[in-house]
Amino acid sequence: MAGKSVTVIGGGVSGIAAASALAASGYQVHLLERRPYLGGRASSYEHPGTGEIIDNCQHLLFGCCTNLLDLYDRIGAIEKLRWFDAITMMEPGGRRSILRPSFLPAPLHASLSFLRAPAFSFQDKIAIARGLSAFMAGLPADTEEDFAHWLARHKQTPSAIKRFWEPVLFAALNEELDQTSVHYAAKVCRELFLRSPQAGRMAIPTVPLSELYGHALASLQAHGARVMLRAHATGLHWDEVFRQWVVKTEGDSIHSDAVVLALSFEAMSRLLPTLPEAPGKARLAAQLAQFHHAPIAAIHLWFDREITSLEHAALLDTTVQWLFNKSKLQPQRHKREGHYIELVISVLRSVIPMQRQELIDLALRELALFFPITRQAKLLKAAVTKEVRATFSIRPQLDQFRPSAQSPWHGIFLAGDWTATGWPATMEGAARSGYLAAEALTGQKFLQPDLPSTGLMRLFP
Repeated sequence: MAGKSVTVIGGGVSGIAAASALAASGYQVHLLERRPYLGGRASSYEHPGTGEIIDNCQHLLFGCCTNLLDLYDRIGAIEKLRWFDAITMMEPGGRRSILRPSFLPAPLHASLSFLRAPAFSFQDKIAIARGLSAFMAGLPADTEEDFAHWLARHKQTPSAIKRFWEPVLFAALNEELDQTSVHYAAKVCRELFLRSPQAGRMAIPTVPLSELYGHALASLQAHGARVMLRAHATGLHWDEVFRQWVVKTEGDSIHSDAVVLALSFEAMSRLLPTLPEAPGKARLAAQLAQFHHAPIAAIHLWFDREITSLEHAALLDTTVQWLFNKSKLQPQRHKREGHYIELVISVLRSVIPMQRQELIDLALRELALFFPITRQAKLLKAAVTKEVRATFSIRPQLDQFRPSAQSPWHGIFLAGDWTATGWPATMEGAARSGYLAAEALTGQKFLQPDLPSTGLMRLFP
């Protein structure tokens, strides 16, 4: 197939991954994206009310995200990440617990800081250690049990749930614990806390997301790919004369030997009726109907002074869950007016109907609980972003509905974080799906191996 043509529909992370792998392997790649930029939901834009470039929501990655890191390396964006070994958890009043690795071997590498963490009582620490140890030997099966029930069954204290399990899993899986798969909750905990210190290292982009994924545009073009922005695919059919697939856009048609549909599950549902009838089409439609969204909200605040020198923190016991100090994290902001703080609220569907000013007032009240200087600081400007389709809900037994990269049609392949990647709704899952689609098309190997376990974890599978 090398040298033949492929059309990738969708310029999010999964589409970028598929297109990058295929273009580097000699394929003639057309990448279609309906937005005026690449990155999909991982994007930024100039907010009309503030004149500031803001991300639609803060995105993180970890050392265990081997395929996303490989993708960043491919597109020349790997240097746009800042790495952190420690996570700060703050209580109202300002008391801090800092979790970081030590000289001890995995899975004990974070145990010393965990034992010293004042946010957790002795009973909390015993409960959390008991819970984490259940994942050492491997991942539990994806049964109908939800993670809230699992926590109760493993005798987790209310405080351990509120201050440890919720902050970690809300951020990683973006779903309420009573709607979360035990298998994927275990996967997150095993990767971040048990497998190795390297796997749990956190990275934050140092540039806005659209700038980060803008590197993909230059990289793809350097490999001969044709990137078409503001190009909306309206239909797809097989041309018997040319023996090729024809992708229809608003004003153009593209012939190609193969197609990768790197779409969200809802966009895939909309495109599906335009595809030819084939065995398995009805089943794919039924699978797509099983997916549901989970939202994320963010409050962006610019103050006239620095309210904290912390670069990021998990905020405990409040509606707001995470703080990201963009004035510290993004070098281009260092000399700009205003101290820019982004606050993130994952999962909580109750905040989505709240009005803009309600959320800003809530954020200011809660921020002052941790940083009293907030009450004296002047708020220069503010913005609220709500991503109601931020992720898919990773509920128990959803994996049985996640399709592979092979579609019901010869020459068409599926990508997207919702496909069968073995990962939840993350940028790593999206990158894996793009590589898996490229593998299904070419027979070549693109998927990167997981980080190896270190220390005592090498004794476990």
